[in-house]
Amino acid sequence: MPEPIKTTRVVVGMSGGVDSSATAALLLQQGYDVVGITLKLWPQDCMSRAEDKCCGPQAVMDARAVCDQLGIPYYLIDESAEFQRKVIQYFADEYKAGRTPNPCVMCNQNLKFGRLLERADQLGAQYIATGHFARVEPSPDGTRLLLKRGRDSHKDQSYFLFSLRQDQLARTLFPLGEKTKTDTREVARQCELKTADKEESMEICFVPDNDYGGFLEQANLAKKHRGEIVDLRGQVLGMHDGIEFYTIGQRKGLGISAPKPLYVVELDAAANRVVVGDESALARERFEVDRCNWIAYASPPPSIEATVRIRYHHPGTPATITLLPGGGASVRLHAPQRAVTPGQAAVFYDGETVLGGGWIR
Repeated sequence: MPEPIKTTRVVVGMSGGVDSSATAALLLQQGYDVVGITLKLWPQDCMSRAEDKCCGPQAVMDARAVCDQLGIPYYLIDESAEFQRKVIQYFADEYKAGRTPNPCVMCNQNLKFGRLLERADQLGAQYIATGHFARVEPSPDGTRLLLKRGRDSHKDQSYFLFSLRQDQLARTLFPLGEKTKTDTREVARQCELKTADKEESMEICFVPDNDYGGFLEQANLAKKHRGEIVDLRGQVLGMHDGIEFYTIGQRKGLGISAPKPLYVVELDAAANRVVVGDESALARERFEVDRCNWIAYASPPPSIEATVRIRYHHPGTPATITLLPGGGASVRLHAPQRAVTPGQAAVFYDGETVLGGGWIR
């Protein structure tokens, strides 16, 4: 982290939660000139859809109150049109294509580390900061910036940040990277911030009750359309209301009966089919990723031994990554893994260091 001086201005992305509140407080204590910004991401019907989320009115009030307590400027900036275009529409399009999206990565890439940097420039700020549990450190040879896991293994959020570029990392501070969640709440309590004991949300911020299918329907982003549920041999077992409402590995809510549990193993958008099989059919040893972003390398080697995480809560597994033409890669897992899901991010690690990642095809 750069040596703070009063002329070094930092814009903190304020979500109204304890993490961003503690981030602002820590930077202020360290001598930075701190400005708080909340990006208003959801349009006016947020009141009925996500009132208590990071885009909702309560979150805005909490963020404003924290900035008032800390005595720092606060701005609320409407980015709802960009959020609709870059995150919401992507979310719907991925489900329609039979993939399972990861909106948090897209929001980080396009809004929190995209539009927020633009706003920082307008305010004359050298840096932005967020409440992510992750770290940025220079490489041993000093030629690149490395993204590393947060010290709190239970809260580490480096997975969601794999798509960040070197120029974005160079202007980003993660004050919570060395801290635990307990430490973070203690910082907020010592500063008597109203968010110190605020419960954190574990759901997608714009999807109430984690009901993404209901959200897609309510927002008129998907409509029910009948199709077949088939087994691996193509035998029709039942009907579905749209592949958008299913994910790989899903067992409940299929509406079919069978002598043993069946799981969604494939979503065939072209044929409008949901393919099911037993649990063994979920195991995969090989897959490909596209749109790779490499943080640790200017030019990655043709073959890399790494640990890969195929979703946020996945613990990681050893793999061999082989580069493909066009910015993709082939991933060979040393041990088959369950429910490798198209549309999710596969992120590659060497110990605590994020090497890079891509999107599962």
